[in-house]
Amino acid sequence: MTVYLLSSLIFLLAGIIQCLTGFGGGLVAIPLLCLVMDVKEAVPLSILSGLVITTVMAWDLRHAMDRRKILPMLIGSLPGIFAGALLLKVADPLLINRLIGVLLIGISGMNLTFKPRPINPPAIWGYIAGFFSGTITASVGAGGPPVIIYTTLTDWKKDEIKGALTGFFLLNGYATAAVHAATGIITRSTWSIFGVTLAFILIGTYLGSTISDRINRRTYLLVVYILLMLLGILMLVR
Repeated sequence: MTVYLLSSLIFLLAGIIQCLTGFGGGLVAIPLLCLVMDVKEAVPLSILSGLVITTVMAWDLRHAMDRRKILPMLIGSLPGIFAGALLLKVADPLLINRLIGVLLIGISGMNLTFKPRPINPPAIWGYIAGFFSGTITASVGAGGPPVIIYTTLTDWKKDEIKGALTGFFLLNGYATAAVHAATGIITRSTWSIFGVTLAFILIGTYLGSTISDRINRRTYLLVVYILLMLLGILMLVR
């Protein structure tokens, strides 16, 4: 019962953060879930919850989605998903936990100290970013950083970046969930917890969308990245 309650509260928070920032739901959910369950159960559960959140966001941002921006990242992610799923099945859970911690600290530190400038990288980097995102998503459920970095290095408008990321996360998430289901990573226990937490995911998504225009986004992101830094340290020392 404790696992169900804590998972519900975690996904409530993840839904709020994802809708406020356009990303970050998985980065927040995974380390917190790993405190109450095995990482191999936390990852597919986070993938399923992310699908709910990004599906709602995709409907709201459908006007800002450009398939020319999304396809390179999506195509690159497909082989990465299979590589990541294999890694999740054979890797030591402790090693995956450490990888999550390093990932959180690295990305948080970058965003707290460095503001990328638009350099419009060639399209090939979209495929490369997609591959690593697919690999990380399927193995640790937090594959956003590579494509987030790629999109922030472009001169796309805010809505174009958010639409591209949402479209990528949506399609990549469905592909990842399909691979997880086919390889047996998603279990009955996963579906059971997901069913109980679904209402909280939707509530978090609604709250995030409602308050997204009423808060200073820059200040909020600062708080989010500090939180992620602390969670990353926790994953390394626990």
